[in-house]
Amino acid sequence: MSELAIKPGSLVLVTGANGFIAGHIIDQVLQHGYRVRGTVRNISRDQWLTGHFEEKYGSGKFELAEVPDMLADGAFDEALKGVSGLIHAATPVLMSPDPNAIIRPVEAAVTRILEAAAKEPGVKRVVLTSSSSACTTLNGTQVFAINSDLWNEAIVEAAYAPPPYEGSERIEAVYAASKMRQEQAAWKWVREHKPSFVFNAVLPNANIGPSIDVVHQGYRSTLNWMKAVFEKGEKLNAKQDLLGLTPQYYVDVRDNAAVHVAALVYPDVKNERIFAFSHPFNANDLLRTLKRLYPERKFGEEEPNAAVEKSTVTNERGEELLKRITGHGWTSFETSVRDAAKEASAQF
Repeated sequence: MSELAIKPGSLVLVTGANGFIAGHIIDQVLQHGYRVRGTVRNISRDQWLTGHFEEKYGSGKFELAEVPDMLADGAFDEALKGVSGLIHAATPVLMSPDPNAIIRPVEAAVTRILEAAAKEPGVKRVVLTSSSSACTTLNGTQVFAINSDLWNEAIVEAAYAPPPYEGSERIEAVYAASKMRQEQAAWKWVREHKPSFVFNAVLPNANIGPSIDVVHQGYRSTLNWMKAVFEKGEKLNAKQDLLGLTPQYYVDVRDNAAVHVAALVYPDVKNERIFAFSHPFNANDLLRTLKRLYPERKFGEEEPNAAVEKSTVTNERGEELLKRITGHGWTSFETSVRDAAKEASAQF
């Protein structure tokens, strides 16, 4: 491997360490020979993480730091001490249909952690976990190209539409708009302050794959789809029970984590928006794959005339980095689904 921007053995801070994606990012960072400090809101509640990573990588490689409130002044100052790299995977835990209560605090939180990183002289690289919703909303209705110049201005308009601020659709729009504004705020701060560290953003779409510990993490994110499919069985109604599963792209959560590590350590990756999008899928693809993997189980009917994702995406850079750091390209949909479904298939 050529010269790296951060030497193995250095300390990397990963925020939101108990999250579905962050857990895999930590695993990959440790696998590549770095030490990790992970932030959580409550150390006593998330002490299982220490045991999990110590069992796998030995003692002295992973530690927890408590950040109860990301929005507090100096929230990350202590956690960043002695750190060479930062992967900011956390986002404030705020769910509301009111954009005024969510979007500004999320923008402020990312600005604060960048300011804190800039004050720590050893920080060389910062990677932000952004989202596909920062660039677009995918639903299979349009033919268009997704690239690094695209921003999801439409979702911000939807989030800030006139009241009443209520309902799940408005909550989803506000959350998506907060991710878009979070990334924009980060790039704006970097442009204006020109910090000594290199900044990159990774934009994943739907992360599919196993939890690092489903007992402690539960069926979060797309794992909830697996839970619903096995729990409902042949009574499954894809439209009602697979919430959020519109036509979109998947990425294996482990591939996404590896792309984060590549964005952190490879010197040639600078000031980039990297798309962690593998291939398009919809609910029918999920059901067909599970029926193939579990022929003895009964699942719900496929949706007739289901929409498929028609967009194209500049994901070549993401796959090139993935191949460079792991030796393989995007993990197949069947492998991702198989590994994601193991726990749910045994429990339900």
